[in-house]
Amino acid sequence: MLVCVSTELEGSRLRSFADVIVTGVGAVNAAYSLTRAIERSRPDCIIVCGIGGAYPASGLQIGDVVCAESECYGDLGSSSPEGFLDMRALGFPVVPGGSPIYNVLPMQIFPAPRRVPFVTLNTCTGIEGVAARGAVENMEGAAIAHVAALAGIPVGEIRGISNMAGRRDRSSWRVKEAAEAAQEALTEWIRRKA
Repeated sequence: MLVCVSTELEGSRLRSFADVIVTGVGAVNAAYSLTRAIERSRPDCIIVCGIGGAYPASGLQIGDVVCAESECYGDLGSSSPEGFLDMRALGFPVVPGGSPIYNVLPMQIFPAPRRVPFVTLNTCTGIEGVAARGAVENMEGAAIAHVAALAGIPVGEIRGISNMAGRRDRSSWRVKEAAEAAQEALTEWIRRKA
């Protein structure tokens, strides 16, 4: 098992349970780091562990731990007078083949009981009223799921909710606590699977 975290804080408690790589923040860093790790030693499975922001309509609260039922490239596409056009609307799959994958990437591993759709964005939501394409926002998950799909390796994602997506109120954020909660839940899942 290979665990991908974007920062050391998100993986510091996992090193005695799994092989952990710190990818850096963002989709390009995540894709590059994971590709190099796969080239070095092909893992049986990949898990993303970290923090995320929950959209107000998701029903999630700061401190909750959830896993991705799917990952979505939330800003990969085109703007138009009719609104956002995703890759399916544009006719360009991100993973071509017999069953092409467009913006929404499937997950195969579910390390937490509660599953919700995740969305990966290059620019985190900082204003109220933005249309969400998922329940939990992050900056790396879709890229990792994308690389895993190309490599044919099962993938899952677990995140602790550190903040509510929307207007930036950093005084309410619980980054350290969310990172610890996600790691604790993943560690428990790994112990049960052993």
